[in-house]
Amino acid sequence: MDYSLIGKIEKAKRYAQERERFEFHSFKVVVKGDNNAHVVDYENGAWKCDCEYFMSRGRCVHTMALESILEGMTLPEPVNAQ
Repeated sequence: MDYSLIGKIEKAKRYAQERERFEFHSFKVVVKGDNNAHVVDYENGAWKCDCEYFMSRGRCVHTMALESILEGMTLPEPVNAQ
């Protein structure tokens, strides 16, 4: 038995419960919607989805669902300078 691996598994379980340890900066996810699958990108605090609703409004059910799942684990949304 690899006792060092047992320790690593226990540490991984502890880390997984401590969400504040994680900060996502970029990723790509396929969200399987009721009608179609959509690709959601996240890059340095900015969300992007290939669905029509997002393209016209800047937010959609796909990005909001991921925001909920990853609450506290992503960067604040950037503020657009005007």
